[in-house]
This record gives sequence, structure tokens and C-alpha cells, in this order.
Amino acid sequence: MTLYAATIFLSAFLLFQVQPLIAKIILPWFGGSAAVWSAAMLFFQLVLLAGYAYAHFVIRRLRAPTQMAVHAGLLLISCALLPILPSPSWKPSEAGDPTLRILLLLAATIGLPYFLLSSTSPLLQAWYVRRSGSAVPYRLFALSNFGSMLALISFPFLVEPKLSSRQQAFMWSGVYVAFAVLCGVAAWISREGKDIQEELTPLEGLPPVERPRWSDLILWVSLAACASTLLVAVTNHLSQNVAPIPLLWVLPLALYLGTFILAFESDRIYQRWIFLPLLIPALGGMAYMIWNNSGNLHIRWMIPGFAVGLFICCMMCHGELARRKPAARYLTLFYLMVSLGGAVGGIFVAVIAPRVFRDYLELQTGLFACAVLTIIVLWNVAIPRIGAWPLRTVMMIGAGVLAGYMARTEHEEIKGYRVMVRNFYGVLHVRDDKGDHYTERELLHGTINHGSEVLDDNLQYIPTSYYGINSGVGRAIRALQTRGPVRVGVIGLGAGVLSTYGREGDYYRIYDINPLVEKIAQTEFRFYPHSRADKRILLGDARLTLERQEPQNFDLLAVDAFSSDAIPIHLLTREAVGLYFSHLKPDGILALHVSNRYLDLIPVCARDAEAFHKQATVVSDEGEEEDYLSSSTWVLLTSDDAWFKSLSFAKADMSNAQASAKFRGWTDDYSNIFQILKLD
Repeated sequence: MTLYAATIFLSAFLLFQVQPLIAKIILPWFGGSAAVWSAAMLFFQLVLLAGYAYAHFVIRRLRAPTQMAVHAGLLLISCALLPILPSPSWKPSEAGDPTLRILLLLAATIGLPYFLLSSTSPLLQAWYVRRSGSAVPYRLFALSNFGSMLALISFPFLVEPKLSSRQQAFMWSGVYVAFAVLCGVAAWISREGKDIQEELTPLEGLPPVERPRWSDLILWVSLAACASTLLVAVTNHLSQNVAPIPLLWVLPLALYLGTFILAFESDRIYQRWIFLPLLIPALGGMAYMIWNNSGNLHIRWMIPGFAVGLFICCMMCHGELARRKPAARYLTLFYLMVSLGGAVGGIFVAVIAPRVFRDYLELQTGLFACAVLTIIVLWNVAIPRIGAWPLRTVMMIGAGVLAGYMARTEHEEIKGYRVMVRNFYGVLHVRDDKGDHYTERELLHGTINHGSEVLDDNLQYIPTSYYGINSGVGRAIRALQTRGPVRVGVIGLGAGVLSTYGREGDYYRIYDINPLVEKIAQTEFRFYPHSRADKRILLGDARLTLERQEPQNFDLLAVDAFSSDAIPIHLLTREAVGLYFSHLKPDGILALHVSNRYLDLIPVCARDAEAFHKQATVVSDEGEEEDYLSSSTWVLLTSDDAWFKSLSFAKADMSNAQASAKFRGWTDDYSNIFQILKLD
């Protein structure tokens, strides 16, 4: 028993330790988008399904010695494919939806090791049952999920802050070899035993049991799919509004796995009379938080609110799964259906939703599905002395109210939009807001304004929002223009507001990863088409594009590539800043837009400036002069502080960017966003 338990625990730990590790490594290659984690989760769920299917096939169709030989051979091959470091050749060379490329990259890098880790828990449980005659292996399933949760919790708090990504990859690979040895030993001692024929022969020592019905299989898949959908959708919501980082990846996943542990560890933990009353406020609360303040609820409430709601919903789904678990003879079939449900949820969020929905509706869909499934599983539950209909009636009314609230709120939210489109990189909205004196057209990416235009003919080309003439970037451009024509690079097109500074003779190159942004900036806004500069929009990840270009000799390079409040971390690392300075003139200015509700990015910029012996000056602007301006914070890095003595910076609110002595600078191999969270 000890060998099986240790092997299952180690496999689960490695299985979930590698998820945030590999996703963080490839995140910069695909624009730092929150959707990278969704695509990675889809891969993990598909391979988990393949691993469970393999375990089911091996146990049901192969003789015991053959099982050992096949599995040991695959373990040996997987060790030869280590370490798990992806090849840079997988970096995309053009813009577009990279979902398939991400799936292929992960398959080539960790495909076989992850497949074998996925198959370990059901396979070893079946071997243990055959060897010991035990009819209750489900505690091993709980142990597996405990190992998974421990891996997830340890990653953002112990592993990520201490080790670089490369060190993590090599350490993981070494521990995997130890796992392969343990698993090989377990296969060897399990080679003897009676072969299992699912249709004809029950497990030795167990009485014949009825095969699960098709309705049972469908319900298993549905419950697992609902929990999986909520997991990925909640993770997406948090990542889009804070940052696509391991901390916000592992928290929902740890809660999801925690419900598995509790539900399968003991039949006494999941009690309907406790969780059903909690489910009603959980569903309603999450629905409310989706739209509250246009989705801009503070993280003090948003993160714990969604965490609690996700836990309760998953507890219902997994608790009902545990109540319906079959006899040990059908455990591999049960795990196969559960993993199929997980894959269905991942496919829905990562593949179907972005192509079917124009807005983020997968979380709302998951909430409604949870309410409907609750009605189904509790349909025949009767209240003593009253019967089943009162409970049915309450549940149906609750589901109807939830659906009506979400439909009405979504309608009110989107009815004023001129444009609403979606792709891999997120949802873009364009709307016209009528004020007292003029109408303002805004581009929203997620919940954050990415540029606006005043439609009044007298103000239509005035720089607005975060890019006004007194913003850090506005002052820098005006200072440079006093010398004559300027060369400007911009990472992040948005509504194209910065291009309005372009004059005849100026040179502008704008980098953006999202093809939809290019189309909207040229058709819904007039800044870019009106600019008289020599201008071009270059599609693709800015870093990868700049790496392929000859030095551009920019006078100024502005980095403003936020998706909602989520930041692309790879655009602020030491290597990224080094690349930017290679494209700047010796006295050029690197302008970093760091306005953010939840993250204090100034220490990151300060460390970048120190690394390249530059001065980092914070320029803050409240934007109070006009209604069309927004408060902004820019950090300007340059080797020539004479710029800050020019008239353009007169009366500017300036300070030196600083970082505490303990703050460790960000690199492509290391970043820790937890230390810069604004929790107040």
C-alpha cells in the first residue's frame, strides 16, 4: 500500500507542479494573454482524458505482464525526452489565434510525461485492487488530489519566488525520473494477478455488480464539465482583471481540487442540507460580481468572493459525483467519464466560447448550468412529511431568477455598444458616451478604457484619456518635437490616440498583437487615419517583432500594452527593456505606462533602470483639466535628464522611481507579482 500511495502522491504533485511552470515559460511567447492559460488548461484536460482512457484500456484489455511491459517502456521513453524546456522554434512568427500552436508546443514538450502522470492514479488504484482485493480504493483518489493541491499551493509561495523557471524545469525533470523508478517498481510487483475482463469477470473477491447506465455516464460527465467550466471561467475572469500569473491560476485550481479531496475522502463531508442553502447566495453573488461597477470590483472583494463561490459550486458538483461513484470494478470507467467532463469544460471555455460568444458569457453559462444540474440531481429528494415538490419549486424559481437577472444585466451592459468583437486576445467594445458638452467614443478592452475620442469637430484630434499633453508620454513627445522630426515607437495601438501627435516628417511604428484592434483603430476612430506621420502598424507580439527588426533609432518608445488591468509581464522584464534600448537613440526616452488599480509597477521599472544605468522618473497626471482626460502614471527611462528641465515638463508632478532593497528585479526567467499587489 505504501508504494502505491507514494507513487500516486508523487505523480499528482508533479502533474500539477508542471502546469503553472510550463504555462509561465510560454506565456511571453503568445502575448502574455490570459487566454494562454485557458489553452494550456485545455491541453492538460485533454491529456488527462487520454491518460485515463489509456488506464481504462490497459486494465480491461491487456494481461498483467503486458501491462507492466508497456507501461515500463513508456516510462523509459519519457525519461529520454527530459528536461521539459520548450524549444524557441515554437515562438509564433505572425499574428493570429495561437491555440493550436500552444497545444502542439505543449504536446512536444511535456506530452508523454504528462500523459503517463495522468494515467498513474487510476492505473495504480486498479493494480492495488487486483493485488489486495480491496473494494474501496477511492481514498487513494483523495490522496492524489491532495498531492495536486500541495503542488499548486507551493508553487506561487515557495517555488516561484525562490527559483528561476529554468531551475524549476530541471528540478522537476529530476524528480520525474524518481517517479518513473517508483512507478516501474509498482508495475513490476503488480505483474501477477487475475486479468480483468470488464464484461464477463468481476474483480477477484468482489460480487457481481450492475454496469452503470448511460444516464449515469451522462450525469458523471455533466457534473465534471460544469465544475471544469466554472474553474476555467473564474480563472479567466480573475486573470483578465488583475494579471495572467501563476498565483491567480493556482488559487481556483487548488480550490477545485480541494473539493475533490473533501468529497471523496469521506461520505460525511458533503452534506446537501449544508451546501444547497449556500449554493443559492454563491451563484447569485458571483453573478452580481461579474457586472458590479462594470466588472471593476476591487480585488479585496473580487478574489475572495469568486474563490468562495467557486468552492461551493464545485463542492456541489464533486459531492454529487462522489455520491454516485460506482463499485471498484468500474473505477477506471468512472475516472474516464470524470476526465471527459473536465475536457468538455475546457473545450467549451477555450475553443467554443471565443468563437460563439461576442462577450465573456462562459462564466454566466457555467453558473446557470450549475443551477440546472442541482435541480436534476435533487429532483427526487423529498422533504420529510412534505414531499419533493416544494424543493423542486424553490429550485426552479431560483434558477429562473438567476437566468433572468443575468440576461437582463447583460442586455443593459451591452445595448449601448457600437462594436463588440472577440478573439483569442479578449473582448473589445466600442461605445459612444454622451456628455453635457460633447459625445465621447471609447474603446474598452475587458473593463478598461484603451483610448477615447471626442466627436466634437473642434476637439476630435485632441489627445485624450491617459495620453493628454500633460501626461508623461505627452510631455516627452512635446519635448522631443522641439528638436524637429521625431521617430516614435508605440507598443499597444488601442484607439490610436498617440498617433495623433504625429506630424509631417515624423516616423511612427506601432506594434500590436491583436488584429481586431488594428481594424477598430482605423474604422471607428480618426486618430490614426488623420496622423500625417510616416506610420505603420506591425501586427504580432512586440518583442518578437522588435527582435527581428534592425535597430529603429527611436527617439521615444512607449509601452502601453495592457489587456484590461492585466499586464503582459514579458514586456517589463530586464531582457525586454534591454531590447527596447537597443532600438532607442543613446539619449532616447523609454516611456512605460504603469497606471494600474491593483499593481504597483514602479519598483519593476526602477530595477530595470538600474540594470541599464538609466534615470527613471515617475510622471503623474490627474487629468483634471478636461473631462476627456484620465489620471495616468508613466515612468520615463533615459540617460539624459536634461529632458526633464525643458518647458514641456514645467509644473509636472515628477519623482524618482524607487524600489526597496529586498525587491528582486524581473527577468524572463523570474517574476513575482505577489510582492507588488495593491491590497488597500
